[in-house]
Amino acid sequence: MVDVTVRGAGAFGLAVAYACAIKGAKVRVVDPAGPGAGASGGLVGALAPHVPEMWNEKKAFQFASLAMAEEFWAEVAATGGVDPGYARTGRLQPIADDRALDLARARAQTAAELWQGRFVWEIVEATGDWAPVSPTGLLIHDTLTARAAPCRAVAALKAAIEARGGVIASDAPDEGRVVWATGAAGLVELSGIFGKSVGVPVKGQSAALAHDARHLPQLFAGGVHIVPHADGTVAIGSTTERDYDDPSGCDAQLDDVIAAARAACPALADAPVIDRWAGLRPRSKTRAPMLGRWPGRAGHYIANGGFKIGFGMAPKVGLVMADLVLDGEDAIPAAFRVEANL
Repeated sequence: MVDVTVRGAGAFGLAVAYACAIKGAKVRVVDPAGPGAGASGGLVGALAPHVPEMWNEKKAFQFASLAMAEEFWAEVAATGGVDPGYARTGRLQPIADDRALDLARARAQTAAELWQGRFVWEIVEATGDWAPVSPTGLLIHDTLTARAAPCRAVAALKAAIEARGGVIASDAPDEGRVVWATGAAGLVELSGIFGKSVGVPVKGQSAALAHDARHLPQLFAGGVHIVPHADGTVAIGSTTERDYDDPSGCDAQLDDVIAAARAACPALADAPVIDRWAGLRPRSKTRAPMLGRWPGRAGHYIANGGFKIGFGMAPKVGLVMADLVLDGEDAIPAAFRVEANL
């Protein structure tokens, strides 16, 4: 007998299933396309915080998830024996002018409070080859930002679920309580069921370059994430496309992103492109995760809307959804509730 059926084997679905299994539930994850077939099978894996100002429920939830991520991913790796490629390597961002410098200084002060003294947001000099071009010669450095290798993180969660007795299936009936974590396609389906748009698929494209910077911080410059991974690649991403003809095709928009990354970080000027990815990511109407009970459908729950922050939010999403589904304990922020998108 299955206690919890999770439909969707992306970051949210697998994290919910793992958290339920940790609490002793018998879980089954069902995805006809297999684990990580959607947005969670991308390349980038930037686990980056919002700026430390104008604090709200979303930023506080994301901070809590990022702060617990190191322990979470270490436990996942130990349970299933698969390395998720996680590392808290920090991030560097250029400071363009005096106005940006004043803003960075103000955010350093608020980070000291909002990040509870556990992580820093500081101003440093740009030195060495691995740094974004900065007109002021100064950079923002934060120590909260981390990375995970998306495909490896999916494989690690799958292995950990199976190690706890869970099952990953391509097809199976609903049994027990049912969590719908069906990503971009699920948002379209939910919009039809509710008779109004609760979110839309947004296309993203990214690339991997052959450049070994595995122990160095990730960069954010020119609107582009530049993320070194442990396998000797650097992931570059990504586009945000509301209009597209081919949801899985790479095109000139990705070439523009790669060019922007090379301009922002000259160390990548000659690094060859070895992989490209395109896919649809689930953006809810509120742009926050959509979590909680399915209104009017007893025993069914929704965990969707990861968009660009699915892996960053996954540890905390799994925890609060498992508490809700198994124990009836509802700690989901009001801004994240399904009703907020209706």
